[in-house]
Amino acid sequence: MKHLLWLTLFAVLSLTLGSCAPKPDQQTAIQERYLFSPDSLLVHIKTLSSDAFEGRRTGTPGAEKAKNYIIEKFSRLQVLPFVPDYQQPFSFTARDKTYNGVNVLGLIKGTQHPDDYIVISAHYDHEGIKNNQIYNGADDDASGTAALFAFAEYFEKHPPEHSVILAAFDAEELGLAGSHHFVDNSIVPLTNIKLNINMDMISRSDNNELYAVGTAYNDTLKEVISQYKNPENFALLMGHDGKDGLQNWTMSSDHAPFHKKDIPFLYFGVADHKDYHKPTDDFENIHPEFYNKAVKTVISIFSTLDGIRF
Repeated sequence: MKHLLWLTLFAVLSLTLGSCAPKPDQQTAIQERYLFSPDSLLVHIKTLSSDAFEGRRTGTPGAEKAKNYIIEKFSRLQVLPFVPDYQQPFSFTARDKTYNGVNVLGLIKGTQHPDDYIVISAHYDHEGIKNNQIYNGADDDASGTAALFAFAEYFEKHPPEHSVILAAFDAEELGLAGSHHFVDNSIVPLTNIKLNINMDMISRSDNNELYAVGTAYNDTLKEVISQYKNPENFALLMGHDGKDGLQNWTMSSDHAPFHKKDIPFLYFGVADHKDYHKPTDDFENIHPEFYNKAVKTVISIFSTLDGIRF
């Protein structure tokens, strides 16, 4: 009788536990919450902001090393070259000096609108070495550059409807020279570039706040951002567009040349922190949990916008 009771209890428990276990479609949904590898994201930002890259100043061996790192990762993540060998070289003069820069441009072909483009950008250059100190630029902007690889991982399982140009711009710190060259020498008609999503400083915030700039200039973008549901301990805010009394970031990074060409843009960034443009902007000072949420947020916003015809 005891054996019969135990068998009956085991059967009941098995049915109960089985009903609580995720079904195959539920398991897929749970797994797809992880749109990219958080560990890889941290490896990339740590590597690019290490002393080995010497602050990634435009035209230096450190910048060359960063360029090669980005190309290698794009290739490994099956990102197509948008230009030969991913490289768009350019020359410019800034501060009475001539520089040679290189934008790194990858392509993900769209499944529904292959001739319309969304440019997802970040700048890979930083301040280099000053007074024998390396300015590693972990937040500014190894954070955005590493996020480009997270997007590439996402696209492996979620191909975009629009074609996407993953743009690692050079010489942002020298007057946005790389992004200016990109739009002034556009490889595709500018009318075919429907949106720029720019990421510059997205890996740390004492208040867990990420700003989305650009909504003041486009009602569709404003609606999408306003409807975004924030994860716990994270806030996506609109502002810094010159219309709210806050510092105006409309022209502050590589989204500015797109805006000047009347191309809608969203700039994702955090408020300036104590290590901004200082040699202490190191990997050890980023906020990994916030950074992970920030990248997931930008990807989520992209996913929504990718389904809209601009």
